[in-house]
Amino acid sequence: MNFYNKYIGALFINTRWFLLLVAAIILLFVSFFIPILFKPVLAFVVSIFLFTLVDYVLLFLVRGGLNGTRNMPARFSIGDSNTITINLNNNFPFKIYARLIDELPRQLQVRNFDLPLEVDYKSKKTATYNLRPVTRGEFEFGNLYCYISSPLQLLKRRLEIASTASVKVYPAFQQLRKYQLMAASDLSVSGVKKIRRLGHSLEFEKIKDYVQGDDVRTINWKATARSSNLMVNTFTDARQQLIYCLVDKGRNMKMPFEGMTLLDHSINACLAMLNVALLKQDKAGLITFSNKVNDIVAADRRNDQMHRILETLYKQHTEFKESDYEAVWSTIHRGITQRSLILLFTNFETYSSMERQLAFLRKIAQRHLVCVIFFQNTLLNEIHDSNPDNIEGIYIKTIADQFDLEKRLIVKELRRHGILSILTTPQNLTVDVINKYLELKARQMV
Repeated sequence: MNFYNKYIGALFINTRWFLLLVAAIILLFVSFFIPILFKPVLAFVVSIFLFTLVDYVLLFLVRGGLNGTRNMPARFSIGDSNTITINLNNNFPFKIYARLIDELPRQLQVRNFDLPLEVDYKSKKTATYNLRPVTRGEFEFGNLYCYISSPLQLLKRRLEIASTASVKVYPAFQQLRKYQLMAASDLSVSGVKKIRRLGHSLEFEKIKDYVQGDDVRTINWKATARSSNLMVNTFTDARQQLIYCLVDKGRNMKMPFEGMTLLDHSINACLAMLNVALLKQDKAGLITFSNKVNDIVAADRRNDQMHRILETLYKQHTEFKESDYEAVWSTIHRGITQRSLILLFTNFETYSSMERQLAFLRKIAQRHLVCVIFFQNTLLNEIHDSNPDNIEGIYIKTIADQFDLEKRLIVKELRRHGILSILTTPQNLTVDVINKYLELKARQMV
């Protein structure tokens, strides 16, 4: 069986061989009417089979080989471009023409992977390709095959370059560094707006000697009276505040956008937001829920806090159940005693859906600063901007306008009860949430 697999099962025929065979058949047919062409055509047919035999010897019997490896990150980032590198080392005594066929994970639904390469004699070649997963979980790669041809390119030999491998797809951790730089920058870049700070933070740091350049409004006259030098108060940004992200996993978060569900977009924004909160010296926490509260990561600033949050977000999945906000309120009421910033990632499609949960949101807002983050329907925006010229189109646009109106009424009603809100699109979600957090920090509301 090994002999068969090595010398026969791995043999394939190139398109060039079939074209030559078709040409030989046509010439033989013509030579039937023109006998003088028969001998040259016969020589042509014999040469085809001789070159085929030579090609087989080059590919299967000549000493040499092809070595290769598939290198990829230890984990993938959902929604981002992840690079896979393939290294090939040609030990054959001739130049080879190769086609790489990688058995990609079933979640990607890619069935036409084909990467052509040319590798010179006794040389190495590196090929790369990118994958953008849109679901979280464990991805299984199959075998990596390479179909090689000699310079004659009549036959092909299949070689197994790499065996099966698995990789886990995590929330979009590749974007963390970008948002760290955006949050720490004093410039208004990449969508993050610069917020003017209003006065001092309420957190007192120390009293020190006055030096030129200090704000005279911070002079501590009592300390100055007890000392022979001017003394000033110094303040620092309020730190160690509790920031919680609440992620709704109910059926309203199953809606897709650019291949990813609203839950996946929310998880990516939640991860970036909590990372910025830790960078700002605040304590970051996480709660996920659907028909019950599923996971709780207590707000903290431990060294492994981001790892705990990342692992918790990795295993979240949308459930086709009604979200229980009463259970969420009960959990927060019993478990979070210190005033915190609560960022709720959910999606209210209609005013009535928000109204059913408003009582519990108001209860949470009595003790905490609550910000509800929900989504605009971009498809409805396209319908709203259209100009229909028939009754059906006008009817559809009217319904879309009604949904858009309800979204704006939700924002207004939440504001009336002292609840902050962010109505955004999935592609702007992360930037808008970080902006809101930085704005609240600057206004000393957190």
